[in-house]
Amino acid sequence: MKIDWAAIGSVIGVSLAVTVGLVALFSLGIAGLSRRERAVAECDGGGALAVTGAYVCFAACAAAVAYGIHLIMAKG
Repeated sequence: MKIDWAAIGSVIGVSLAVTVGLVALFSLGIAGLSRRERAVAECDGGGALAVTGAYVCFAACAAAVAYGIHLIMAKG
C-alpha cells in the first residue's frame, strides 16, 4: 500500500483555502449588515449598498456549500 502524500497535501491546501475564503465572505456579509444597522441608527440613507453586498456574500456562501454537498452526493 502506497500513500500519495502529494494528493493528501493538495486536499489539505484546497480545504484550507476554501474554508478561509468562506469565513471571509461570511464575515464581509456580517460587516455589511452591521453597516446598514449603523446607517439606520444615524438616519443616514447609505445602507442599501451595504445590504446588497451582504446578500451577495451570503448567496456566494450558500452556493459554495451547495456545491460541496453536490460533490459529496455525486456518484463517481
